[in-house]
Amino acid sequence: MPIVPLSVLDLSPITAGSTAGDALRNSLDLARHAERLGYHRHWVAEHHNMQAIASAATAVVIGHIAAGTTSIRVGAGGIMLPNHSPLVIAEQFGTLESLYPGRIDLGLGRAPGTDPATARALYRDPMGGRDFPREVIELQRLFGPVQPGQAIRAVPGAGLEVPLWILGSSTYGAQLAAALGLPYAFASHFAPNDLFLALELYRNEFRPSAQLEAPYAMAGINVYAADTDDEARRLFTTPQQSWANRFRGQGGPYPPPIDDIESYWTEAEKAQASAMLTYSVVGSRETVRAGLERFVERTGVDEVMVVTATHDHAARVRSYEILAEASAPSVAATEARDKVSQG
Repeated sequence: MPIVPLSVLDLSPITAGSTAGDALRNSLDLARHAERLGYHRHWVAEHHNMQAIASAATAVVIGHIAAGTTSIRVGAGGIMLPNHSPLVIAEQFGTLESLYPGRIDLGLGRAPGTDPATARALYRDPMGGRDFPREVIELQRLFGPVQPGQAIRAVPGAGLEVPLWILGSSTYGAQLAAALGLPYAFASHFAPNDLFLALELYRNEFRPSAQLEAPYAMAGINVYAADTDDEARRLFTTPQQSWANRFRGQGGPYPPPIDDIESYWTEAEKAQASAMLTYSVVGSRETVRAGLERFVERTGVDEVMVVTATHDHAARVRSYEILAEASAPSVAATEARDKVSQG
């Protein structure tokens, strides 16, 4: 398998019968396991008004995870910048970088991370995404050295050069990341359609910057690993049900796995959910290793962000353990990950 670092995208899943507090404690436990297993990053994402995701206060969750670990990079995958003032984000992540120096990443997205009604409740301009490039540049300025006559400073934040990432599920983010010379992460774990075009645009249009000399791309993939293929396929019925429920207009926590997914969803729901979950690897150690190898070879990505949202926390931890065992050279790719250790 090509040697690439592996990282964790943690949805802080709230499962049926559990609470947000349980989910956040589980996130810290997973991060500690990921650190021990050699994963490079542990990212959480900003979502609002979602009954299955506990990471709405993303900077707070990052602080919780960073405080309970010692070496793994921790960050946002990502902060939805239209919901926030760049100054507030600079101060929040400047604080995190001051507390946990050299370990904080700030991934930025331009979607609200929620539904339109909730986006309005966040009290931000619903058209703010149109100013996304300007606000990213403003964040860069706030994290950079203080300039003569600069009236507004992020304290803490100024001069800390917190590494920024651009996140995306379309070609827009790829082009912006390339223009600004920033690392790029594609959300192929739920938005597979533009993956290859976005990666091509990013690599072809990349302009070196003070943060990054050459393009560095990461892509998301769902991985459900277990001791047997059958057990892994059963675990996978949790996200399959979750997507089917969304198409039915039903929210709710992540459901427990079931024995027969075919009896749960309609053919239309199956087609829709399967399309969203295109980039998923499900199975035992060897199955997962082969699937991940194909993904890395096809995409040529420099890093893989792994998403695993099971109903049972122990099964989630075990899945990441099996993946680490199956791809030990990838997890241990020190030289490759040092390429972007600050980016």
